[in-house]
Amino acid sequence: MKKSTLKAALAALALPAFAHTAALAQEAPRTPRIVVTGQGESAMRPDMAVLTLGVMRQADTARAALDAANAAMAEVTAAMKAEGVAERDLQTSNFSISPVYAYPSSDSPGQPPKITGYEVNNTLTVRLRDIAKVGAVLDKAVTLGVNQGGGISFTNDDPSAALTEARIKAVKDATAKAKTLAEAAGVGLGAVIEISEQSYMPQPMPYAMKARDAAAASVPVEAGENTYRVDVNVTFELKQ
Repeated sequence: MKKSTLKAALAALALPAFAHTAALAQEAPRTPRIVVTGQGESAMRPDMAVLTLGVMRQADTARAALDAANAAMAEVTAAMKAEGVAERDLQTSNFSISPVYAYPSSDSPGQPPKITGYEVNNTLTVRLRDIAKVGAVLDKAVTLGVNQGGGISFTNDDPSAALTEARIKAVKDATAKAKTLAEAAGVGLGAVIEISEQSYMPQPMPYAMKARDAAAASVPVEAGENTYRVDVNVTFELKQ
């Protein structure tokens, strides 16, 4: 009984202090603030190309289609290594075996489709660190049997310098906007309260594979520049 009475007394003493603290927290005015979005961009010449080289083969049996696709892809892979591409830069990115169907004509409604053969698809992703070789590599790949729609993306092995520059520009842009708004409103701009960012990387450029004459010149390829963009949301304190 004595312990219960002591606990009740301590709780009663603590309640006024807690209520007073909560009241002060509710009464404290919220710091005036402004949130602005800034954008920054920075361009870099790409130093690496990522290629997707696909082989598709059809045959009467799955075994025959697989053997044909394996033979073609083995030649393509060997050619990539001969061009100096390291094993770490070669990766199988897609492989599939599927039946090929013949569908009944409109003169034979209700008939189920029939399997007439099999198709094997094998796709190799290649990271080419010497962009000057891209055209020749594409041409050689098609000559050796690549016949599926492929793709090229020009990228940078280390885009950190461009992203840093874009971030600096984005923060400067946000600060300039905030100063303009604050001056227009007749208030002062205070310290930064919060910053968040969102980065945007360059998108891959599609490239459609087409059969080419082996004697033709290399595939013409232009790498251009990669533009890295950063958006920042900056919260500033306002001085009345």
